Formats: sequence, C-alpha cells, structure tokens
Amino acid sequence: MELFFTHEYVYTAGVYSIVVLSIIIALSIFEWVTAYSTWIEVKQGNLAVALATAGKAFGVANVFQHSIIANDTVLEMLGWGTFGFILLLFVYFIFEFLTPGFKVDDELKNNNKAVGLISFVLSVSLSYIIGATIK
Repeated sequence: MELFFTHEYVYTAGVYSIVVLSIIIALSIFEWVTAYSTWIEVKQGNLAVALATAGKAFGVANVFQHSIIANDTVLEMLGWGTFGFILLLFVYFIFEFLTPGFKVDDELKNNNKAVGLISFVLSVSLSYIIGATIK
C-alpha cells in the first residue's frame, strides 16, 4: 500500500485535492470577513470583487506551489498555505488601513475596478514574497 501513495499520479491527485479544498476554505474565510457577499457580487458582474477574490485564490495557490517545489511534507504544505493566507488577509486589512479616504469593501462592492486591481496585485505580488521565503 505504501508504494501506491508514492506513485506520481496518486501524489499529484492528493496534493491537488488538498490545495483545492484549502482554497475553498480560504475563500470561505474571505467571504466571512468582507462586508459584501462575494458570490452574489460576482454573479452580478462585479469585476472589482472578482479581481480581489481571484487575487486571494491565486495568492494562496502560489504559496502552495512554492511549498510543493520546496518538497515540503503535506503537513508543512498545509502550514505554509494557512500562514500564507493569513498574511494575505492581513494585507487586505493593511490596504484598508492605508486608504483612510475610503473603505476598500465599499469601493469593491461599488465595482471600483481600480481598487479591485490594486487588491489583486497586492495579493499576487506579496504571495511571491511569501513563497520566496519557503525553503
């Protein structure tokens, strides 16, 4: 049975499943902390919310990718993914703090594409910084 789990296809399917589930959990937490309903906004065509959400999903996946490349164990990979998401969530709140002239959540809900793009770029770029530290 041990040989079965070392097969490349089985390993890939297992890691894939773990990462997909982790991204779903991360997006659920993101949904919980925002002042809007992500999926309702996306369904209505709100590009700003879609960009912010896509940035979080990409960012978490990117952190996992760096962890996988570093040949971390599944447990370490989950740890990095969780830590990376927490840092990305922290970035979201810093963005809110650094823009005292407006509320990021309100601007995203109002489909402010510029704010959505900045949110996306912050998540993606900082996920590379987080990933670069994984050894």
